[in-house]
Amino acid sequence: MVTIPRLQNAESGNFFLIAGPCAIEGEQMAFDIAGQVNELCQRLRIPYIFKGSYRKANRSKRDSFTGIGDEKALNILKAVGQHYNIPVTTDIHSDPEAAIAAQYVDVLQIPAFLCRQTSLLVAAAQTGKVVNIKKGQFVSPEAMRFAMEKVQEEGNPNIMLTERGTTFGYQDLIVDFRGIPAMQSFGATVVLDCTHSLQQPNQSSGVTGGRPALIETIARAGVAVGVDGLFIETHPKPSEAKSDGANMLLLDRLEGLLERLVRIREAIQI
Repeated sequence: MVTIPRLQNAESGNFFLIAGPCAIEGEQMAFDIAGQVNELCQRLRIPYIFKGSYRKANRSKRDSFTGIGDEKALNILKAVGQHYNIPVTTDIHSDPEAAIAAQYVDVLQIPAFLCRQTSLLVAAAQTGKVVNIKKGQFVSPEAMRFAMEKVQEEGNPNIMLTERGTTFGYQDLIVDFRGIPAMQSFGATVVLDCTHSLQQPNQSSGVTGGRPALIETIARAGVAVGVDGLFIETHPKPSEAKSDGANMLLLDRLEGLLERLVRIREAIQI
């Protein structure tokens, strides 16, 4: 397991959790979600990283919500981390963004569509931050070794790889759980994205769909095969979310889900 900022002394033996809204919509919303999830994770001894995109660069339609302003959203992320003393993460999309975002967050996330973008991986690596590379929908688990090596070759060993489904036809994704041990086999800390794995992209409406009813199914399977961490986007009112509401977990359902997942984790450690 790589060293995750401020989680390195966690002794729970649990999976860690990356969770938060798809996008930062405002300060109060971010603090409300982070506070509720952090309280749950402390009780269940789950190391926690708060997630929120400061800007959404990959949208199907030009008029889709992209953010509340870069500096404003980044400052909210930093404030959440400082207030709750937890690591925070956001995604970056271009080389200059790496150094900018690194001033505010602990983990830089590389979007799946950009996982082969060498200059972006190098720029993220050079910040010294933990780099979470999401596996492209078009990339085999084994080929993610090369993305990881691009970061390592810059002298940065702090890397996570995130499984988020593989393209299955034009409008669906499928998770091949063999990919989790495959990526762990070359030393990667592996995360399972339980929400984006259930996206239904390329809809004729121009708005991505999803199957949130299956989030628990995906999460249970991931924990059962020994994934290191889980990624779950959550929102108090997904139907009103400004981005990716179709596949986010209702915040009030997170507690029961985590309780059940912890029991699965305990069972496989026997």
